[in-house]
Amino acid sequence: MTCLEDGGKGVSVVYVDFSKASGTISHNIFLAARGLDMCIVCITKTFEMLIKLSENYTSTLFCNAYKNMAVEATTRVQEFFTDVALFVFGTDIRTEEFVNRFFDTLFPVVYNHVINPGLTDVTLEYAQCLQMARRDIRPFGNIPNKVIGRMGRSLLPSRNFLQALNLGIEVINTTDHLHFSKDCSRALLRMQYCPHCQGLILSKPCMGYCLNVIRGCLAYMAEVDLHWQEYIPSLEELSSAMHGTYDIEHVLLNFHSLVNDALMQAHVNGQELTEQGLVSSDVSVILKGVPQLSSLLD
Repeated sequence: MTCLEDGGKGVSVVYVDFSKASGTISHNIFLAARGLDMCIVCITKTFEMLIKLSENYTSTLFCNAYKNMAVEATTRVQEFFTDVALFVFGTDIRTEEFVNRFFDTLFPVVYNHVINPGLTDVTLEYAQCLQMARRDIRPFGNIPNKVIGRMGRSLLPSRNFLQALNLGIEVINTTDHLHFSKDCSRALLRMQYCPHCQGLILSKPCMGYCLNVIRGCLAYMAEVDLHWQEYIPSLEELSSAMHGTYDIEHVLLNFHSLVNDALMQAHVNGQELTEQGLVSSDVSVILKGVPQLSSLLD
């Protein structure tokens, strides 16, 4: 940049990298992105810990109270919590889908050890038949639907909160890599440093000039401001939704209690289901007993 000294007698040439002039802004943007990034890491680790702890609670339930089916059930438990983690961290999967899959695959195990413990040889065909029949004969009562409701209300806000934080980092990182035109760089440089050429270090640019430069060079960035002002309250709303009855910690760490309720319900319902012919050692009997599945016999 070139500035004339008093009287036009000499020329001083000052070369300034504008990236240094905007160093304070860049530093603040870096701190904001760093803060959000640390927040995401912390929340992610917390969710991972809760999921693992809940899985351990549920596996322990089978090991302590239902030892005879613990080995088989643990596999179903691990698959279920893998799905929980996939959902929380953004995979396109529905809570209803993986909750139903858990109870579907658990039913043959429960049937073999709780409802009809005398049956020793459960074929793959028979296990698949029981899985298909589970939602119609409802051996676990209303527990699966209760789990679907609680998981949906607790996991979805947590998932959305993580996605919103990641979106915030993307926006911040985008604004940290602005590319000014040559004219804008000169105007911003002049606005910041021209008084220094005359020894007026404490002098600031006039308001009108400052506003004109900012409007001309950063006008398109002003569009982000409105959305950003809406983004912050949205984060607060999501954070509020993660507390209370459907707090993710409360729901996950009490999941094993609902599983225990489901197993007790299956034990109570087992005799009635057998008497109705809805569960039997014969696959065809089960299929006949469930209208929605009887077509499979044709």
